[in-house]
Amino acid sequence: MLALIQRVTRASVTVEGEIVGTIGSGLLAFVAVEPGDGPAQVERTCARLLGYRIFDDEHGRMNRCLTDTGGGLLLVSQFTLAADTRKGMRPGFSTAADPTTGLRWFEHLVELARARHPLVACGRYGAHMQVELVNDGPATFLLAARAQPA
Repeated sequence: MLALIQRVTRASVTVEGEIVGTIGSGLLAFVAVEPGDGPAQVERTCARLLGYRIFDDEHGRMNRCLTDTGGGLLLVSQFTLAADTRKGMRPGFSTAADPTTGLRWFEHLVELARARHPLVACGRYGAHMQVELVNDGPATFLLAARAQPA
């Protein structure tokens, strides 16, 4: 499972003219499910989203996490994040989970995050979404919780 996270002052997701998810200050996470992902990757990703220390403390150092700040978490499914871009001029998507598997584990991530954090919003899985954000910093990080090969 991959999560491209951005520290934001605000972010929202619109589908067909309707805002379906919005947060103020907090974390926007674009999430891709990869083949082989399961409960362990969802758990690790959720723990890192809530605990990754990218918010400033009183000394201006990245030492606080989303749980510390009480900020919002906006989860947006984005299978293109898992694209294979190593060759050619068109991305390949065999490195992303199939839509049914992706939906299952993305929904599980949303459930887990909502059980552990009071301010969680999300986009709409599989929809064409418009994402608006104000990146704070900018501060953007790629988190990976990959399944171990058998």
